Amino acid sequence: MKKTFPLEVPDRKPGLVLDAIKHDLRKYLKRERRKPLPEGIDFWDFDCKVGSSSADAAATHPGDVEKAVAAVATGGGKEVYVEILAKPGHRAKKEEEGGKVD
Repeated sequence: MKKTFPLEVPDRKPGLVLDAIKHDLRKYLKRERRKPLPEGIDFWDFDCKVGSSSADAAATHPGDVEKAVAAVATGGGKEVYVEILAKPGHRAKKEEEGGKVD
C-alpha cells in the first residue's frame, strides 16, 4: 500500500478523519496477515514508511505507524503519506544459557 491520505476533509472533524485513516491502516494490515504463508515462511513482516510526503517519509515499525500518522497530523500537515509493504519473515531461534534450543 502506497497512499496519501488528506488530513483536512470538508464537513469532517479532524479527529474523525484521523480515526478513519487509522481504521484503514489496521484493516489493511489485518488483511495482509490473513494471506496464506508460502513454504518455509514463519510470518508476514512489513516495511513501513510514514511522512508528510513520499520524499519526507521515514522508516517506521509496524506497531508505531498509527503514532507516526498522529504526529504528522498534530504537526499541522495537510496530508500524510503511508507506505506499507509486506515481506516474508523468519523467526530467529533463541539460545538458552546451556546451549541451543531445539
